[in-house]
Amino acid sequence: MDTITPEPRPAWIAGRPEQGGGTLEVTHPFDGSEVATVAVPDAGQVERAVAAAAAVAPAFRRSPAHVRAAALDHVSRGLAARAEEIAEVITAENGKPYKWAEAEVRRAISVFRIAAEEARRFSGELQRLDTDQGGENRLAMVRRVPRGPVLGIAPFNFPLNLVAHKVAPALAVGAPIIVKPAPRTPLSALVLGELLAETGLPEGVFSVLPLGNAETAALVADPRLPVVSFTGSGPVGWSLTEAAPRKHIVLELGGNAAAVVLADWPDLPGAAARIATFGNYQAGQSCIAVQRVIVERAVADEFVPALLEAVRAQRTGDPYDTTVDVGPVVDEAAAERIVAWIGEAVAGGAKVLTGGTREGATVEPTLLTDVPPEAKVWAEEVFGPVLALSVVDSADEAFAAVNASAYGLQAGVFTRDVRQAFRASAELEMGGVIIGDVPSYRADQMPYGGVKGSGVGREGVLAAMHDLTEEKVTVFTGIDL
Repeated sequence: MDTITPEPRPAWIAGRPEQGGGTLEVTHPFDGSEVATVAVPDAGQVERAVAAAAAVAPAFRRSPAHVRAAALDHVSRGLAARAEEIAEVITAENGKPYKWAEAEVRRAISVFRIAAEEARRFSGELQRLDTDQGGENRLAMVRRVPRGPVLGIAPFNFPLNLVAHKVAPALAVGAPIIVKPAPRTPLSALVLGELLAETGLPEGVFSVLPLGNAETAALVADPRLPVVSFTGSGPVGWSLTEAAPRKHIVLELGGNAAAVVLADWPDLPGAAARIATFGNYQAGQSCIAVQRVIVERAVADEFVPALLEAVRAQRTGDPYDTTVDVGPVVDEAAAERIVAWIGEAVAGGAKVLTGGTREGATVEPTLLTDVPPEAKVWAEEVFGPVLALSVVDSADEAFAAVNASAYGLQAGVFTRDVRQAFRASAELEMGGVIIGDVPSYRADQMPYGGVKGSGVGREGVLAAMHDLTEEKVTVFTGIDL
């Protein structure tokens, strides 16, 4: 794909396209070729973006719901109209196989559509206050109002949809937003800027600032941006709470998702295929990609060969090839780290059933067994196409293994036993438990987020709208109820 343009792609400063004080080169992870150059805003442009967001916030929070909903609908339709082009942009900057880029565009289309629907019905509630003596003739109106302008910091692994999950809820509730995309993958966010600019939203409602991570520190500290929504690595995320302790901070910090296969599951080859696919989709660069596989011993002899066959069937190669399942990781340094983690596990006694090598930034889909619990590929987030397999004697042992983690984002449990399903829901220390499928399932309208080291707060359109707002109570006196 040739997406090189004669001049840098502009940043969006308070809703207007502008060249910056510097440039950033975006390269294709598969072969390192140049994809595009992007304008990097200077300090004065960043200041104008923040000042404009703060200035427009009071009026935008009072804007009619139909205005915000119409803008969100326009973006949804615009994404649909340019779906093929935008999928190519995602593959170019991120390196994910084109079929997964297409799926990401479809999800983003839904996110903006759902946000438009929610914007129209985000109304609050009425409460009678005469339920106790002294409350006669009083009625409370409880509404949610924006906390203020939002700083949305997005990662590289879903450069469109995770930006959508920050932009759409903010606009739905009437909060201006400044987007800081990942430096490796700013192009998809800039396309969103183009679509937002077509809506006629007031100046200052949105900005897209392709800044380096170091330059973002001033934005995090700026009191005019009282909300920070961050998706990314744990050390960086938790440092935000220290850098801005008085702000409302939403953190989605990843995990090391487990898929449990219990002995009652009737379709072991089907479970193996799902686990192999979603351990390797996005090259494993998803916070809920399967990493740990925990199977009951009673079915291990049938399940493990099926899983091995399914992992070996995952095809690597050029991500523009529609038959390719697994593309490169984000860069060669990430690939080197992943292979080093595999080597550490092997040195500790793990066995490589398949994979374990790399070619450039492409890591071969890998299945390990006998992995020591302290090995990084078991205890940390690999963020690569690596599955670590453990065989256990019971559901008790399986659930204990899932919980023996510093993370708690999502887990998947393959069971048809309704008692085990409810038990998993109650006992697993996770933000989400997926019964009968992999932990990688996410519907964009449902609450999404984790516990423990996986962060605080929730994404998902309506959940995020609640997180970006706070309750405001108005009591009416002398009302005949």
